[in-house]
Amino acid sequence: LEGGKEAGGQLVDQRFCPRIVEGELRYNCVCDSLVGIIHKKPKEGGISAVGGTGSIYTYYGPDEAKFKNLTTNFLDRDLPKVMPALGLAAEPIPLWWTTDFILASPEGTP
Repeated sequence: LEGGKEAGGQLVDQRFCPRIVEGELRYNCVCDSLVGIIHKKPKEGGISAVGGTGSIYTYYGPDEAKFKNLTTNFLDRDLPKVMPALGLAAEPIPLWWTTDFILASPEGTP
């Protein structure tokens, strides 16, 4: 991070989501197409789902019914706003990229 933003460094400051213990969904995308979903769940008692930590990975296809609402909202409603929100409206979506989703709403929220 030496030199800060001016030198190309960046730091993401985000709140802690205690429901990370339930896992996160990683959406693997090619341009604006979802190609696969991974549910990454930390090992019991852990809060990190990084590979090599004992976390459990479950793989799903892009049309997985249990994630249909999230997938539809993300691809159709949210994705067109991503690049403009980053100040990159004139740039294309990256060729290969990922986005992670962690539950933040109260338990029991549909």
